[in-house]
Amino acid sequence: MNTIQKILLLSGLFSSLLYVGLNILCPLFYPGYDSASQTVSELSAIGAPTRSFWVLIVTFYSLFVIAFGWGILQVASENRKLRMVGMLLVINAIIGLFWPPMHQRVALAAGEKSLTDALHIVFTAVTVPMMMVIIGFGAASLGKRFRNYSIITLAILVIAGIFTGLQSPNIDKNLPTPWIGVWERINIGVYMLWVAVLSINLVRTEKKYQPGKIISTVHS
Repeated sequence: MNTIQKILLLSGLFSSLLYVGLNILCPLFYPGYDSASQTVSELSAIGAPTRSFWVLIVTFYSLFVIAFGWGILQVASENRKLRMVGMLLVINAIIGLFWPPMHQRVALAAGEKSLTDALHIVFTAVTVPMMMVIIGFGAASLGKRFRNYSIITLAILVIAGIFTGLQSPNIDKNLPTPWIGVWERINIGVYMLWVAVLSINLVRTEKKYQPGKIISTVHS
């Protein structure tokens, strides 16, 4: 593994740190925004004061993920499952570059919903399952410890996703959603952590990837 490959693989860690940092910093510039009761998408909603800043930084996030996926493709060798992780990460990140925004809650409740709101839901319906498939292929391509960790991550994603979905209909009606931000950020957090752990584990190995014998650091 050469230096460029290591930098590409570390882009996975950088992407997660950037996105988490953005979620901490961005709400500070949105008066009245409540991270516990509002979704992440509302930070980039049409008319939101943080939309321009969010879109700018998320563009860099997507580029980091593309670099990470490309790095995985460079080192995965004949490991087809790991190559799938790399390809899906690149595809998911490219989709993210064109993510359509939603309107703010007040506008939605006033009947100002448009095509971009419908597409926002469609993009979510595509990318969330893709994230789970990425984790699934990652779990199948690395060692036992990483596989078990991935299973736990998937379980948390499903549970937190269900609770997020239960409150989602209230957004369009501008009704209270007291914990939707918490559940959604749990989803985001566990996925970002999984990407970071994958990134670190891939960088730690100097061995050539082989099917069924992937990075010894996660086998023990």
